[in-house]
Order: sequence, then C-alpha cells, then structure tokens
Amino acid sequence: MFKRVFLVVLDSVGIGEAPDAEKYDDVGANTFLHTIGDAYNLDVLERLGMTELVGKHVENTRGLYMRAKPINLAKDTLNGHYEMMGAVQKTPYKTYPNGFPLELISKIQQATGREVIGNIAASGTQIIEELGEMHMKTGAIIVYTSADSVLQIAAHEDVIPVEELYKICETVRELTKGDEYKIARIIARPFIGRPGAFTRTPKRHDYALDPPLNVLDLLDRNGIETIAIGKISDIFNNKSISVKIKTKDNIDGMMKLIDFAKGEFKGLLFANLNDFDMLYGHRRDRVGYLKALEEFNYYLPILLKNLKNDDLLIITADHGNDPTYKGTDHTREMVPILIYSPIFKKGKHLDDRSTFADIGATILDNFGIENTIGIGESIFNEFKKE
Repeated sequence: MFKRVFLVVLDSVGIGEAPDAEKYDDVGANTFLHTIGDAYNLDVLERLGMTELVGKHVENTRGLYMRAKPINLAKDTLNGHYEMMGAVQKTPYKTYPNGFPLELISKIQQATGREVIGNIAASGTQIIEELGEMHMKTGAIIVYTSADSVLQIAAHEDVIPVEELYKICETVRELTKGDEYKIARIIARPFIGRPGAFTRTPKRHDYALDPPLNVLDLLDRNGIETIAIGKISDIFNNKSISVKIKTKDNIDGMMKLIDFAKGEFKGLLFANLNDFDMLYGHRRDRVGYLKALEEFNYYLPILLKNLKNDDLLIITADHGNDPTYKGTDHTREMVPILIYSPIFKKGKHLDDRSTFADIGATILDNFGIENTIGIGESIFNEFKKE
C-alpha cells in the first residue's frame, strides 16, 4: 500500500508504566506525561494523537495513535528495537550492577596492553569528570557500565586516538562474544577537554552482537532496502541494512529525515533520535527533555509536508526514561505508536497493542511479506478503515 515507510524512534519517550512495571521497580513512571507537565508547545504531536495517549484531549486529530506493551525481558535500547522488529530473546543479556568480573578485567588489560580504571556502574559524564584526569596521567582506559547490558570504554582523544579506541573496543567485543559474559554492547566513548571541563564527542561507536532473525532480515531477503539513520546500524550490528548514516544530534537526524523525504527511495527508513535519552533522561533533566520534544515538534511539520500520498510515517519509542523518576536508569514503560499518511483524513485512538512487534508486522504486511518470525500482529487492517 505504501511505497516508503519512515519509522522514527524517539529514544526513551515512554508513555506510561508497563503492566509489569512492578517487577522493574518502575511503578508510576510516565516519561512523556511527567516531562510535558501543563505548559508545553507540542501542537503537531497533539494533532497526531500523542497527548491523547496521556489523557490530554485535543480536537481534530489525524492518523492512528495507540500504546504498545513490552514483552522483552529488559528496558533498554537493544531489546526495545529488537522487539519492534519481531525479535524477542528468551534469556536476557547479562547486566553488571557491581562491575565486571575481575577475570574479564584482567583479560582486557592483557589484550589491550592498558590498565583499567573505574569498573563500576556510573553515569558517563560523571565518571569522566571523576577519572578523566587520572586517565590522562596514566593512559589507563575508563571502563564502566549502567543498568543496561553494556561495557563502555571512555578515553580522551589526545591520550588514545579515536581509531585506537575503536580497536580496543573491537578487541573487547571479541573477548565477550560468548555466553560466559553475554554483554549486549561494547561502546566506545571518546571525550575531549581538560579536568573540570570534559566533554563527550559525537564519535561514539557501538559494537553489538548479530541480532536474532528479525524484520530487517525478511525485508532484505525480499529486496526491500533499509536505510538506517542514527544508531540503528549499531543496534543491528550493520546486518540487513543497505545505507548507514550517523547523526550528530536530534536536529541533524531530522534534517536527514527531511532530505530523504524530499528524495526518492523505496523501502524502510529506520531512524533513532537519541538526545532524549542520552542528554536528558539519564541526567534527569526535565526542562531539557521538554525542550528536545519541542524541537522535534518544530521540525516535524517540515517532514510531514514532504511526505507523499504513498508514504507512511510511524513514530514510536523503545522504552522509558522518566526525567522526574528516581535514579538515572531507564523506566519500564509502554511506548506510543503514532501512524500517519497524507491520505488519512481523521484521527482514531486504537486499543493498546500487546507487543512492540506489531510495528514490524505492519511493515512486513505493507510490503506483502509473510511474517515467518511469528511475533506481532499487523495494524494494517486499521488503515483500510480510514
């Protein structure tokens, strides 16, 4: 039905606690509602039904809007995106809230020829502030983790050039591929500056494992190309992706989305806008989070204006990260699904979906591809009622 599908992930913009939030100690979390409060300028998102999903009614909505429940066993980027694409793992990746095993740290030191400092769960900005000077004096790499299954390695670009940091991360990725450690992502975190004024750079690079069979694989097998914008290619380890484009920030991501909308392609454009999560959710910066939502809302009508009648836009999220909630970790939440095409003349609020995988199932259905993965139910029939 639609020649082009634009799938845009607002990283961490959850829409209310998931039914199993109690298991994750996240009862009461609602990233979007708590971020916007009562004073916001989100007129375009309102028209697409986003505020309707948190009980703030508006007239004359356009498109379809609903929430989706998570069925993956985590609350992180990787599992959220995998579930969207129909891949739900039965056993989650391992997390290391107390730091990594000493035997792994020893292996890293031997393989890289550098000492390791840190080895704790920490905020990335905080740990480079605390250990950056020591790193610069000793050349030791800063290793840390979070509530997600990640091993992050931070290094100053003047001490360890970015290409060398990437090689270190590739080495660590090889050390941790097996089931013994089962770490989802190794992340290079270059930074610059001086003690008291360190800044992380946009040269982050993720080293993931190959994902399970998913919608992107089925699209590729059937000659439908996927264009990846932002960190999508890292999340899926470059697998079944035709074009890979990195972004500096949310605005850069929107500019690239708009450029593709103006151009010609057929297939799926899959984009992640990460500033919501990285810059504001984890730092519990509600004001900054709201500003980022309003910036997205500002550029959104330019994207909508360039959509053709045979284009479909899906806006969603991968998890929550309520900036008003305790701690600094992701929150277990449902996600919004906003579906729009210029051919839609009115809005419709649909019932909650039972899994994020309905997004991927809908994309497959649109391109006439059988969902042999077996997870997710297409929302396509709802389009026909418009």
